[in-house]
This record gives sequence, structure tokens and C-alpha cells, in this order.
Amino acid sequence: MDFLRPPTWADALAAKAEHPDAVPLQGGTDVMVELNFGARRPAALLDLTRIADLAGWDDDGGRIRVGAGVPYARLIDGLGDRLPGLAQAARTVGSPQIRNRGTVGGNLGAASPAGDSHPPLLAAGAVVEAESAARGTRMIPAAEFYTGVKRNALAPDELIRAFWTPPAPGPQYFSKIGTRNAMVIAVCSFAIALHPEERRVGTGIGSAAPTPVRAVAAEEFLSAELDWEGRTPLAVSAAQRFGALVADAAAPIDDVRGTADYRRHALSVMARRTLTWAWNDHAGDSRREAS
Repeated sequence: MDFLRPPTWADALAAKAEHPDAVPLQGGTDVMVELNFGARRPAALLDLTRIADLAGWDDDGGRIRVGAGVPYARLIDGLGDRLPGLAQAARTVGSPQIRNRGTVGGNLGAASPAGDSHPPLLAAGAVVEAESAARGTRMIPAAEFYTGVKRNALAPDELIRAFWTPPAPGPQYFSKIGTRNAMVIAVCSFAIALHPEERRVGTGIGSAAPTPVRAVAAEEFLSAELDWEGRTPLAVSAAQRFGALVADAAAPIDDVRGTADYRRHALSVMARRTLTWAWNDHAGDSRREAS
């Protein structure tokens, strides 16, 4: 196995073009597990950890651009107030050691349906910035990025450079169920984001389909149902219908971590709870603005 360690982004793109089978290595929290268990033996590893261009973030045109090498711990500390849903998900990732190494960029590259960052990225409407030496940059909406179990929309010569997402325009929440309370792969997960100015709801479902998915019918129902002025309490019937539509959007399987029926039930509960938390936040903000 070759080990490639380019010092710059241009060198990394050139290396990927020359070695399209090389597996990018960012935090290594997924890749190294697969190597240690013999589940993967790539021809080459492409270590991106030396590339400073990937390790920061900036505001650009009302959106936040986060480099693929920003670890979860820095994202929580530096962007938790502006990307609360993603920060909540990041806090559930592994141990402090894993959060100091693992990255959203690496999570996107692995494209596991159980990846914790995927639901809040879908709910927020994030976009993935990919680049190749031959064709330059292209922007891939998160909803189009996941193509199958641990497969994504990247071409063989492309690398993830960053992801883009607007700062939260309203309340965001993430919820996850596992076989224990910490350091666990999700049995299923759910994220919600309210976009009050657009009168729109965003959702993301994890570990309950071959890929992370949105609950589109649930989004459309709730976007039309809610009183976006924020002064009407959330109707129990609306929350229950929303939960049922979220469960319907999933396509789970039975496995060692949980049954399909349990996942659907858990998703409906998480959807109702996160909606209630988010709506209470929004209604409280609206009442304060009106007073």
C-alpha cells in the first residue's frame, strides 16, 4: 500500500488524478477501523492532514464555508452558535479523542448511512464543494451527494474541499438513538431545521435507509401547517402527523443494532420531540420580538 502525503491542495488534486483509487485520509476515524479489521485494503492512502487550506472556515455571501479538515471539536467550539444542529450532532460523535480527529469532510467521504453529520447537513440545505485537477470545482447539494450505501457522487479524481451551509435562520435540533448513551453508532437519527423567513422546514434521517435521506412529504406538510408568526401553540395532531410522515420516509432494515419496526417508531418519536423543541424556541423568540 502506497502512502501519499501532499503538502498543498494542488498537490493533493494532482495525486488523486494520478492515483484515482487512492483513499483520502482526513481524521482516519472511519478508514483506519476498516483497515484494522481487514475490511478494506486500498492501493494507496492519500493523507490530507498537512493541507492548511482545509483546516478553517469563513463567511462568504451569507453562507459559511467550512473546510473538509475542520475537526468536530473545533466546529463545536467555533461554529456551535451559528450551526447548532451540526454542533449537536458533532457532540455525539465518539469520544473526545475522536472529535479532535474526525471531520465532517471525512464523514461525507465515507458516506455511511449512519454518519452523524449527514442529517443536519440535509436539514440545513448544505452543499458539498468538490474539486478535481482536470475540471475544477463543482457544488453538489447534500440531497444529491449520497448515492448508495457508503457511496457518494464524487468522481474518481475528485476530493471534498469544503461544505457550505447558511448560518441557522431558526431553531435546529438533532436527535440520535443508540444501544448506549455514548460512543455508539446510531440505530437511527433525525435532524430538523426551521427556516422561518422561507416558511419552510428541513429534515434529515440517518441510519434508516441505504443513504441519509430527507422526509420530503413531512417537510411539505409541516411547512404548510405551521403558523409562522409563531404565536399559535403546536397542535398535537400536527406533531403526530409529522412523526408518521417522517417514519414513512425511512426504508430501514433489521440488523444487530435494531429492527426496522423499532427504527420507524423511534424516528416518529424523535421527529415529534425535535419539532416540539424547535417550535417552542421559535414561538418564544416570536413572543419576545412582539413584546
